[in-house]
Amino acid sequence: MEALLALANWSTLLVCMVIKLPQVVAVLAARSARGVSPESLLLELSGFLVFLRYQSYYSYPLETYLEYPILIAQDVILLLFVLHYSCNMKQTLPYIVILKFVINKLQQWIFKMLLLIEQLI
Repeated sequence: MEALLALANWSTLLVCMVIKLPQVVAVLAARSARGVSPESLLLELSGFLVFLRYQSYYSYPLETYLEYPILIAQDVILLLFVLHYSCNMKQTLPYIVILKFVINKLQQWIFKMLLLIEQLI
């Protein structure tokens, strides 16, 4: 039973590692962000960050939410490509400011999370 749980956990992590890959590849291949909304990416990213912070605050085991840092990293990468290809710098600037603010506020917490992940591996 324990082996089955470990398999389910690692398979979930592997799927989460590539879940945004088709979108990233499509944006890069088209060299256009048409059809991908920065607002929806920010909303999804915000939800992931809130959930991750909630789980961390209440000291849930890292294994229960380890896929969220992976999803957040993929969302950030996709958001950066979308902002790069949007070519509207007036529209892009607020997103970059918000993203920088979020990263600055969570920087210490992100390093703590990375150290915990390193200890698990």
